[in-house]
Amino acid sequence: MTETPLPVQALIVVDVQKDGVTGAGAVPAADVLLDRTAGLLARARRAGAVVVHLQNDGAPGSGDEPATPGWALHLPVVAGLRESVIRKTRDDGFAGTSLGAVLTDAGVEALAVCGVMSEMCVQATARTALELGYRVVLPYDAHATHDVPAAPGISGAVPAAVVSRVAAWAISADADVTTPASAVRFAAPPGA
Repeated sequence: MTETPLPVQALIVVDVQKDGVTGAGAVPAADVLLDRTAGLLARARRAGAVVVHLQNDGAPGSGDEPATPGWALHLPVVAGLRESVIRKTRDDGFAGTSLGAVLTDAGVEALAVCGVMSEMCVQATARTALELGYRVVLPYDAHATHDVPAAPGISGAVPAAVVSRVAAWAISADADVTTPASAVRFAAPPGA
């Protein structure tokens, strides 16, 4: 994309939890994802945008099982009027949570989505945001996933970067998926 996108009034940080970005369970290039997400967070906070950290409550025995080390959010939360944590149990951050109400109450019209896993929670949350009428920016370098393993007789392994790109491309007719994280601009929402 050659032009700078219009500002967004909210940042949704999807499941940036220890299990997905550190140790054996980390997505490839987790350091890049964390750097881009930290930059988005800093700019969103400075602008007075709404920041929501989604935190997945995984099943018992999973890496993101509640109250386990892998479940903890990796990046610090600055809790306050415009920054909060919303726990979820489904891929879609809107399903069964207060995310929609938080955005509506603040008057958010446009948002950026980043985090893990591109083809699951990130895409599901971005899709619902689009269905609800939000303008969505999905910075191409601020979401990640794992490689898809080879399936003998069907295909070889699919690299994580390809999986992420396909996940974003699947919503590209309605969302901005060609903007890098560094070009995302933020503004305070009208209801803030």
